[in-house]
This record gives sequence, structure tokens and C-alpha cells, in this order.
Amino acid sequence: MSTVSRRPALTPRQLTRTGERLSFVYLERCTVHRDANAITAQDAEGTTHIPSATIGTLLLGPGTRVTHQAMSVLGETGAAVCWVGEHGVRYYASGRALSRSSALMEAQARQWANPRSRLAVARAMYRLRFPDEDPSGLTRHELLGREGKRVKDCYRAQAARTGVPWRGRRYTPGDFTSGDAVNQAITAAAQCMYGIAHAVVTSLGCSPALGFIHSGHELSFVLDIADLYKTELGIPLAFAVAAQDEEDTGPRTRRALRDRINETSLLNRCVDDIKHLLLPESTGSAAPGDDRDVVTLQSDHGHQVASGVNHDGPEDYGDELW
Repeated sequence: MSTVSRRPALTPRQLTRTGERLSFVYLERCTVHRDANAITAQDAEGTTHIPSATIGTLLLGPGTRVTHQAMSVLGETGAAVCWVGEHGVRYYASGRALSRSSALMEAQARQWANPRSRLAVARAMYRLRFPDEDPSGLTRHELLGREGKRVKDCYRAQAARTGVPWRGRRYTPGDFTSGDAVNQAITAAAQCMYGIAHAVVTSLGCSPALGFIHSGHELSFVLDIADLYKTELGIPLAFAVAAQDEEDTGPRTRRALRDRINETSLLNRCVDDIKHLLLPESTGSAAPGDDRDVVTLQSDHGHQVASGVNHDGPEDYGDELW
């Protein structure tokens, strides 16, 4: 009988390294099933085969049905699965994370736990949003003040560009219709961005709660990431939608942002930005390591030692420790 840590020589998960996978595959209005080591997406136009080992994260949009066998092969390959709104603009639920490695989660916890590194990440986030400014040396209070001014400037600039009257940000939680057309569009865009960020954060195995700017909420890190693209994508698009027509601004904003997200490959960009923020010394998609299925034990002075070994003496009991 094999032990938990003994795995077959080749599994669907091992066919494609995480760095070589398609980051996100989005499906909607179809039935997702399994055919050998591929998943199939069947709709009125036919059946599409997708090698399961090439999928990083499967986003299941409206109208999808997924079978137990499909989830089984996705679990074997280590793919993440998220249930989302149209093209990911809303996040509803997810399964396991894409990565078996805890590198990103551990890096996030380390950066968050140290006040200095937590501030450094906050400054790096500001630098991503406003690359023309150098936030080095700014305190948290100064960062918040600078960010607030830049957002106000963005509102005024977009109002001037589109000709939409701007009377300030007005939003009553729980009452979407309380604001004017442009405020409704901004709220709709923000909600969409939260859904996108949530899907990416959970897919990478990060903690949605450990934020570097936001704090005290279960989605603090999600809010941090979503805000990275507020002045670049969300606010300009919201003003453009409101300038076209004041009716149905919410649905039209969601559809417009959905299309913009696809055009700009925002999901992949979110992945790269999160890796850069949490592992600044690493580069690109290799940052979290090889996604190795390795379990170690923590020893003194930050050292890691092999698991499956009795460390009381020289004997090596291998995988039969238990």
C-alpha cells in the first residue's frame, strides 16, 4: 500500500509546468465534462476539447454546468476553478488554489507581518498606480493624501474629457440608484474590479484578508489589488459609459469593462503584479518557484529540513515515518 507522499511517476498535473500553462480559461453557457485527461466544453455549436494540464485557472461563467469527472481531472492537474459572472466581472466562489507551493502565501505573510516591509509594499503599489511619482520616504498618511489627490484629479480630468458633469463621489452602500449616472457607473466598475481581483488572489493561493493598504476586512488584499487599476481602467471607462447614455449605466458598464479586461489581458497582468509586489526579488512567472509538491519541516534559524524523516537520530525512515 502506498503512502500519502508517494505519487505515481506521471500524473496529469505533471504534464505541464504552471509557468507554461494558459493563465485563465473562461467558459460560459456550456456543459463541462471529461474525456481522458482533457476537459470538454459542449454547447449548441459542438464540443471543444481542452487539455486539462494546460489550464491555470478555469473561470466558470453564467450557464455552465460541470460534472464530477471534470472536477476530478481538474483536481488531479492542480487547476484552480472559480465561479464568476460574465467574463469574470463578478466573483462568487472558488475551489482549491492553482499553486501547491505556499511561496506566495508565505511571502505575503512575511511582508505583512513586518511594519517596514508592509509599508514598502504599500509604496510599491502606489508606484504601480502612478509611475510618474516616487513614493520613497512617504509615510502612510502622506501616501493616502497623495492617492486621494490623484483620484480627485482623475475624476476632474475624465469629466472634462467626456463632458459629464461631476459633483463629487456619491455612493450609499446598499442603494445603488442613490447616485447619478456617472456615480452608478463608477460603483459598477469598482464591483467588477473587485470580482476580477478576488478570482486572481484566490487562484494564486494568497490570503484575501492580509492587505497592505486596506485593513480589517476579509477582502483587504483584494481591495488593494483592484485599486491598482482604478484610475487607469475603471474611472475612465465609467465616465465614457455615462457620457453615452444615463440609462442602464450599471449593466452597460459591466459589459464595457468585461470587453476592456479581455482586450488588455488584465487577468495575466494582475498575476504578474501580485508576484512582483510579494516577491520583488524574483522575476515574472517563475516567482513562486516550480510549483513543486514538496513538504519540509521548519528548523532553527530559518532552515528547512526534509519531512518524512525521524530527526531524533541517524535513522532515515523515509516515507514510513508514521
